[in-house]
Amino acid sequence: MEKFFEKLDLSLENNSFVKMTLSKPVLKNNDLRNVYIKPILLKNNKLYQFTYRYKHRDETKNFDATQTMEQLKNLVPAVFQNVSLFTLTEDVTLLVSKKGKPTLMSKKINENRDVDLSHDHEKRRLIDPTKPWWFLLGLTTREGKVLANMQHKFKQICKYVEIVDGVMRQTKFNDEIHIADMGAGKGYLTFALYEYLTTHHDKKIVMEGVEIRKDLVEKTNIIIEKCGLKNFKFVENTIEDYKPHNLDILIALHACDTATDDAILIGIRNNAKLIICAPCCHKQIRREMEKSGKTDAMTKYGIFLERQAVMITDAVRALVLEYCGYKTQVMEFIEIDNTPKNVLLVGRKTEQPIDRELIAAQIRGLLERYGIEEHYLWKKLFRTPSFR
Repeated sequence: MEKFFEKLDLSLENNSFVKMTLSKPVLKNNDLRNVYIKPILLKNNKLYQFTYRYKHRDETKNFDATQTMEQLKNLVPAVFQNVSLFTLTEDVTLLVSKKGKPTLMSKKINENRDVDLSHDHEKRRLIDPTKPWWFLLGLTTREGKVLANMQHKFKQICKYVEIVDGVMRQTKFNDEIHIADMGAGKGYLTFALYEYLTTHHDKKIVMEGVEIRKDLVEKTNIIIEKCGLKNFKFVENTIEDYKPHNLDILIALHACDTATDDAILIGIRNNAKLIICAPCCHKQIRREMEKSGKTDAMTKYGIFLERQAVMITDAVRALVLEYCGYKTQVMEFIEIDNTPKNVLLVGRKTEQPIDRELIAAQIRGLLERYGIEEHYLWKKLFRTPSFR
């Protein structure tokens, strides 16, 4: 242990310190999972940035060399059992056993390394947390710093914007893009997409958030007005009853049960160029499967029946979109650690020929296998309960 801290102290003294990682918490239930340390240059002062990685958030603090040694001696081996130190000349690994016995390993390196002194705040962000609406929405402080308990939400927002932007760039739009966000809730993702598109795209963006809760609609419209955002509003309505004037992109994230189907239906009937859904519930299909009494070696177990209902629900939604002239993708929305509702279903309108008979046969086979008599989206679209 003493030898390790000697090597660490020397790397700080001769400026050969590149980075360090602390891992394997002593207590398995510790919310603090890792600590990452890197040198930074802040206002012409060399400091060491500690990123504390908790289960659902990150915290960052900066220390000078002396404070860095003090912090690390408090963390190792009391809090973390594994340490990886990277310097310009060697890699050093410290492993501490359950009984507290330290093992030190070092390896000289031949590669040329550089010390990265860039500050994390210099990294390009898709979303600017200093914008006033993020404070008014409760994600940041007045100074534009993301609140500790909202960092996982901010990460989700940035990932969402990145995915939607990538999908949009594969689609041709006119000079004006009309977007409806169904079941927009508090508006985090709606504001994020509006901010990103109005900043990074040269087309006129017309955004409408659809939300049934009157208080949320009123609060959000006050924020929109206060921030002077143009062509952006929230409307009080159910997803089923919403009637857009123009619609290029329909978005529905975690609309509950058949509300996701209602949203897809609006997109299809209004010939939307893009339909983007993060499906939420599978209750309608689960009830059909339970009613039929059909089970196999997998679905006879309740938890697998639930998971299969989720997969069937979203697979049929994707196939119905294909039947209606959309090229579909199913992708991961965000990391599974943040939410189990992490599937994103994307339908992009295409002019390519469609083999509707084949798609209908695929859906029919899937439904018949599990005794599903009725599919909500198909019934709404074609006024008939099933494919039989």
